[in-house]
Amino acid sequence: MTQHIGELNPPVRLMLTPGPSSVDPRVYRALSMPLVGHLDPWFRGCMDETQILLRQIFQTENRITMPLSASGSGGIEASVLNVLEEGDDAIIAVNGIFSERMYEIATRASSKVTKVEAPYGKPVDAEDLRRAGRGKKIKMIGLAQGETSTGVLTKLDAFRKVADELGALLVVDTVASLAAVPLHVDRERIDICFSGSQKALSAPPGMSPITVSLVAEEVFRKRKTRVQSWYFDLTTAMNYWGKDRLYHHTPPISLIFALREAMRLVLEEGLEARWERHRVNQLALIAGLEAMGLKLLVEKPADRLPTVTAVIIPGGVDDVKVRNQLLDEFNIEIAGGFGSIKGKIWRVGLMGYCSQKPNVLLFLAALEKCLIDQGFQVGSGAGVGTAIRSYSQVEAATAVSR
Repeated sequence: MTQHIGELNPPVRLMLTPGPSSVDPRVYRALSMPLVGHLDPWFRGCMDETQILLRQIFQTENRITMPLSASGSGGIEASVLNVLEEGDDAIIAVNGIFSERMYEIATRASSKVTKVEAPYGKPVDAEDLRRAGRGKKIKMIGLAQGETSTGVLTKLDAFRKVADELGALLVVDTVASLAAVPLHVDRERIDICFSGSQKALSAPPGMSPITVSLVAEEVFRKRKTRVQSWYFDLTTAMNYWGKDRLYHHTPPISLIFALREAMRLVLEEGLEARWERHRVNQLALIAGLEAMGLKLLVEKPADRLPTVTAVIIPGGVDDVKVRNQLLDEFNIEIAGGFGSIKGKIWRVGLMGYCSQKPNVLLFLAALEKCLIDQGFQVGSGAGVGTAIRSYSQVEAATAVSR
């Protein structure tokens, strides 16, 4: 029996999730541009421009800098499997689901992996990694700068020092932080850094930007065995993104168009200005949430990731009902928790294009309505009013500094 399927017509949502984020209309226009062949001379020029933009956003001169045709999880896999061989020692700092995923992938490389953990809501202490690595020949230290599942930000300097002491490569997941949090790959001497297109870059999902230092390149060349994954073997994938543009696979051409435009918009705004925008909007969001009587999973302000705020769900409030009401009544999507904190937190994303003052104020007003409907005592207008005062304080301080 033939079933009629109508024309595709998705709803227009405000994506205040930890990814994907909403997309600038200019990026949608780039996504709709005509296809060309992946070996077309014009497209090769587009690839050059994509790499130039990506190097500026990563703040690096690394030769191997390119977007992998994969999600951020593909970036984890490429980073880990290109470094580790059977028997190698690695240490992974785990404080959430995605750093746990890096650990899981490392164990599948038949390497000897030590997991150093911190409770959800806290960064791992670099001193714990130092102790775990004593007396061992450590090849890799891995961590997430921004842990998407908990909203924790990890400062990188101490981990670079430990990696130097242990003679290890430093591999950093910036899926939830790139283009929203200060990052200088060359200055901070990160050996492999990867991200995702769908978060603070505000491009569609499906690409994982990655950059590889000369030190890491040399480690790749000295491998005794082939990389477990043919698809994610960077030495062959780079042949396509290298100067010869040798065929490796057919890339998602339209996604590259969109990523190129999204990165162009990042640099049009300016990295420092974009970092500051994310900081200011999260401060206002947090001020509003706390004024409504809500608490955060990440207690220390210095440990809070500007792109993802983890809000503890108050007793007597139904997690799913609130998220469904936000979606049905206000067209706003937020996310719940994973694993052991499922049903215990909401994750509110202020990423890239979504990190805007009107979105913060709209969300606070909408959340207040949902909480009131469930009987939670919220002072009328407390969240929005407090957030407005937070913005006013920043604006006043900026005016004085000028």
